[in-house]
Amino acid sequence: MKRKKMNLRLFDTDANIIDRTGAESLIPTQEANEIIQGTVTQSAVLSRGRRLANMTSRQYKMPVLDMLPLAYFVNGDAGQKKTTKQAWDKKFITAEEIAVIVPIPEAVLDDSEYDIWAEVKPRIVEAFGKVIDAAILFGEQKPSSWREGIVKTATTAGSVVTLGANDNLYDKIMTEDGVIAKVEDCGYFVNGHMADISMRAKLRGLKDSNGNPIFKSDLQGTTQYALDGSPMTFPNNGAFDKSKALMISGDFSQLAYAIRQDITFKLFTEGVVQNTDGTIAYNLMQNDMVALRAVMRLGWEIPNPINALKSDKAKRCPFAVLKAGE
Repeated sequence: MKRKKMNLRLFDTDANIIDRTGAESLIPTQEANEIIQGTVTQSAVLSRGRRLANMTSRQYKMPVLDMLPLAYFVNGDAGQKKTTKQAWDKKFITAEEIAVIVPIPEAVLDDSEYDIWAEVKPRIVEAFGKVIDAAILFGEQKPSSWREGIVKTATTAGSVVTLGANDNLYDKIMTEDGVIAKVEDCGYFVNGHMADISMRAKLRGLKDSNGNPIFKSDLQGTTQYALDGSPMTFPNNGAFDKSKALMISGDFSQLAYAIRQDITFKLFTEGVVQNTDGTIAYNLMQNDMVALRAVMRLGWEIPNPINALKSDKAKRCPFAVLKAGE
């Protein structure tokens, strides 16, 4: 008997496998053990300014030289010698308070796998730095007892250089009519520059007469930003307002500040948090919440003492501003 030969035929269908989609519910997901944050930036102004001794009261009286002594030649052996005098004025640094309250439900803290307060505190410090820089540089939301900001002070003294669309940036900074010369004309030497971050690109684009970059000689090394030997700082905490200034140059030893109370944190489990209109926003006990309060007190001033080059205090300023043309 002759056997029939049978052929095994495969069905023409797509091959099936257990893929990642089908087994997704069985695959554990690894979670990061830390929250990735941007660089926490503190106050750029305080890092450049001159810190005085901590204040022991709300006001700090600072004596400032206001009149220089004069010397005279004596005419002959029997000439009469003249007298002179020296005088001091006083300026006051007034400590004002910066504060913020961060309320969080206790259930959120209990259920979180992260140390929330450890994440919050650096951001509070950054927020404090931003409000300090904005007040000192531009007078933004400054307390009434504080002096005008640096930009307005320089503007009043006539220490402003405007950069037009077709102007040479190098000339506006370095030449005899530039920003640095404005400071030198007032009897000060520039020891630092603070600029909007957009100035980095402007400086990198500067070229000499042969078309070679001035600030960067190669494409591998890090660009060292400095002008006339003085370092540059580019605040990136959001406080620098490029609509009011592209760069501020000056003698930052004349930016004097004193701290009455450094940043302190206190945790509250009871109490109420009110809105500005007096209504209660949160009752910590009733709402099962806790609140972290951060407080700091400080003040600042520009001593601007008289010098031999510029006796008129109204026209004397240790800072100058480069601003964009309108």
